Amino acid sequence: MRPLEWTGGVRASDAERDQVAETLQAAAADGRLSPEEAGERLAAAGAARFRDELARLIADLPAGERRLLDAAPVGRAAFRLGLVFHVARFALVAALLVTLWGFSGARFFWPVWPLAFLAFGLLAHARRARWTRWRGPWWVTARR
Repeated sequence: MRPLEWTGGVRASDAERDQVAETLQAAAADGRLSPEEAGERLAAAGAARFRDELARLIADLPAGERRLLDAAPVGRAAFRLGLVFHVARFALVAALLVTLWGFSGARFFWPVWPLAFLAFGLLAHARRARWTRWRGPWWVTARR
Protein backbone atom coordinates (compact mmCIF):
# COMPACT_ATOMS: atom_id res chain seq x y z
CA MET A 1 0.00 0.00 0.00
CA ARG A 2 1.10 3.54 -0.60
CA PRO A 3 1.97 5.60 2.50
CA LEU A 4 -0.82 8.07 1.75
CA GLU A 5 -3.47 5.37 2.18
CA TRP A 6 -2.60 4.85 5.86
CA THR A 7 -3.42 8.35 7.05
CA GLY A 8 -7.24 8.28 6.89
CA GLY A 9 -9.24 9.29 9.92
CA VAL A 10 -6.54 11.40 11.59
CA ARG A 11 -7.40 15.05 12.00
CA ALA A 12 -5.11 17.62 10.42
CA SER A 13 -3.52 20.38 12.45
CA ASP A 14 -3.12 24.03 11.47
CA ALA A 15 0.63 23.50 11.04
CA GLU A 16 0.01 20.62 8.63
CA ARG A 17 -2.42 22.71 6.63
CA ASP A 18 0.18 25.48 6.48
CA GLN A 19 2.85 23.04 5.24
CA VAL A 20 0.59 21.81 2.46
CA ALA A 21 -0.30 25.40 1.57
CA GLU A 22 3.41 26.26 1.28
CA THR A 23 3.94 23.26 -1.01
CA LEU A 24 1.01 24.35 -3.17
CA GLN A 25 2.26 27.94 -3.33
CA ALA A 26 5.71 26.73 -4.37
CA ALA A 27 4.16 24.55 -7.08
CA ALA A 28 2.13 27.51 -8.35
CA ALA A 29 5.23 29.71 -8.38
CA ASP A 30 7.07 27.04 -10.41
CA GLY A 31 4.21 26.96 -12.93
CA ARG A 32 3.15 23.41 -12.06
CA LEU A 33 -0.33 24.60 -11.11
CA SER A 34 -2.46 27.19 -12.83
CA PRO A 35 -3.56 30.10 -10.63
CA GLU A 36 -7.14 28.80 -10.64
CA GLU A 37 -6.15 25.28 -9.64
CA ALA A 38 -3.77 26.59 -7.00
CA GLY A 39 -6.56 28.73 -5.55
CA GLU A 40 -8.93 25.76 -5.47
CA ARG A 41 -6.35 23.55 -3.78
CA LEU A 42 -5.43 26.25 -1.26
CA ALA A 43 -9.09 26.69 -0.38
CA ALA A 44 -9.45 22.92 -0.03
CA ALA A 45 -6.32 22.82 2.17
CA GLY A 46 -7.77 25.47 4.44
CA ALA A 47 -11.04 23.57 4.72
CA ALA A 48 -9.49 20.11 5.08
CA ARG A 49 -10.33 18.32 8.31
CA PHE A 50 -8.34 15.11 7.84
CA ARG A 51 -4.78 14.31 6.82
CA ASP A 52 -5.83 12.17 3.89
CA GLU A 53 -7.63 15.16 2.38
CA LEU A 54 -4.40 17.15 2.59
CA ALA A 55 -2.32 14.30 1.20
CA ARG A 56 -4.49 14.10 -1.92
CA LEU A 57 -3.85 17.79 -2.62
CA ILE A 58 -0.08 17.32 -2.99
CA ALA A 59 0.08 13.71 -4.20
CA ASP A 60 0.61 14.69 -7.86
CA LEU A 61 3.28 17.33 -7.17
CA PRO A 62 7.02 16.65 -7.44
CA ALA A 63 7.66 17.84 -3.88
CA GLY A 64 5.20 15.25 -2.64
CA GLU A 65 6.84 12.56 -4.77
CA ARG A 66 10.28 13.43 -3.42
CA ARG A 67 9.07 13.15 0.14
CA LEU A 68 7.49 9.80 -0.66
CA LEU A 69 10.73 8.59 -2.25
CA ASP A 70 12.72 9.63 0.82
CA ALA A 71 10.35 7.62 2.99
CA ALA A 72 10.54 4.53 0.80
CA PRO A 73 12.89 1.75 1.88
CA VAL A 74 15.05 2.40 -1.18
CA GLY A 75 15.44 6.08 -0.26
CA ARG A 76 16.40 5.31 3.34
CA ALA A 77 18.80 2.56 2.25
CA ALA A 78 20.55 4.92 -0.16
CA PHE A 79 21.29 7.36 2.64
CA ARG A 80 22.61 4.60 4.90
CA LEU A 81 24.77 3.27 2.07
CA GLY A 82 26.24 6.76 1.70
CA LEU A 83 27.06 6.70 5.41
CA VAL A 84 28.80 3.33 5.05
CA PHE A 85 30.94 4.71 2.22
CA HIS A 86 31.71 7.80 4.31
CA VAL A 87 32.94 5.58 7.18
CA ALA A 88 35.05 3.55 4.74
CA ARG A 89 36.66 6.70 3.31
CA PHE A 90 37.34 7.98 6.83
CA ALA A 91 39.04 4.70 7.79
CA LEU A 92 41.14 4.69 4.62
CA VAL A 93 42.30 8.29 5.08
CA ALA A 94 42.98 7.65 8.77
CA ALA A 95 45.14 4.63 7.93
CA LEU A 96 47.01 6.62 5.29
CA LEU A 97 47.66 9.57 7.64
CA VAL A 98 48.79 7.37 10.51
CA THR A 99 51.12 5.50 8.16
CA LEU A 100 52.59 8.78 6.90
CA TRP A 101 53.03 9.95 10.49
CA GLY A 102 54.82 6.72 11.37
CA PHE A 103 57.23 7.13 8.45
CA SER A 104 57.79 10.83 9.15
CA GLY A 105 59.27 10.20 12.59
CA ALA A 106 57.50 13.23 14.06
CA ARG A 107 57.00 13.16 17.83
CA PHE A 108 53.73 15.05 17.72
CA PHE A 109 50.76 13.09 16.35
CA TRP A 110 49.91 15.63 13.64
CA PRO A 111 47.16 13.51 11.94
CA VAL A 112 44.89 14.42 14.84
CA TRP A 113 43.97 17.72 13.14
CA PRO A 114 42.83 16.45 9.74
CA LEU A 115 41.22 13.43 11.41
CA ALA A 116 39.29 15.72 13.76
CA PHE A 117 37.79 17.61 10.82
CA LEU A 118 36.98 14.39 9.01
CA ALA A 119 35.39 13.02 12.20
CA PHE A 120 33.17 16.10 12.50
CA GLY A 121 31.96 15.55 8.93
CA LEU A 122 31.34 11.89 9.66
CA LEU A 123 29.39 12.71 12.83
CA ALA A 124 27.26 15.22 10.93
CA HIS A 125 26.52 12.60 8.27
CA ALA A 126 25.64 10.02 10.95
CA ARG A 127 23.35 12.51 12.64
CA ARG A 128 21.52 13.15 9.36
CA ALA A 129 21.22 9.39 8.84
CA ARG A 130 19.75 9.05 12.32
CA TRP A 131 17.32 11.89 11.58
CA THR A 132 16.02 10.06 8.52
CA ARG A 133 15.05 7.15 10.78
CA TRP A 134 12.64 9.62 12.39
CA ARG A 135 10.82 9.02 9.11
CA GLY A 136 9.79 12.59 8.34
CA PRO A 137 6.40 14.28 8.34
CA TRP A 138 3.05 12.51 8.36
CA TRP A 139 2.37 12.61 4.61
CA VAL A 140 5.60 10.74 3.92
CA THR A 141 5.47 7.89 6.33
CA ALA A 142 3.59 4.65 6.49
CA ARG A 143 2.94 2.95 9.78
CA ARG A 144 4.83 -0.26 10.22
